[in-house]
Amino acid sequence: QVQLVDSGGGLVQAGGSLRLSCAASGRTFSSYVIGWFRQAPGKEREFVATISRSGGRENYADSVKGRFTISRNNPKSTVYLQMNSLKPEDTAVYYCAGKLGVTASYISGNQDDYDTWGQGTQVTVSS
Repeated sequence: QVQLVDSGGGLVQAGGSLRLSCAASGRTFSSYVIGWFRQAPGKEREFVATISRSGGRENYADSVKGRFTISRNNPKSTVYLQMNSLKPEDTAVYYCAGKLGVTASYISGNQDDYDTWGQGTQVTVSS
């Protein structure tokens, strides 16, 4: 079982960019599908992006398509979320999550499918 550590959050002005990282311990990182989720104050946690084990498949929430890009570097056991053209409504705590034991092409936007979570990193976008 890997442990996931989120980082890279911060305060940025609208229109700016941030890159979040999800670093994993353990040797089985390449066997995990990874997802990014976010939770804004007073709102439910929602799906942002997901990437398959090899990085060959991705999916995004409609609200971030064209602005966010998920990628992974398996030798470095890290998944990235590049966030461009940030908007105040992107303000939230961002969490990465992982699930082991999936097929190579598996991706999921359902948070209930994930069993390992990072601690979260705060992203604040000012207007």
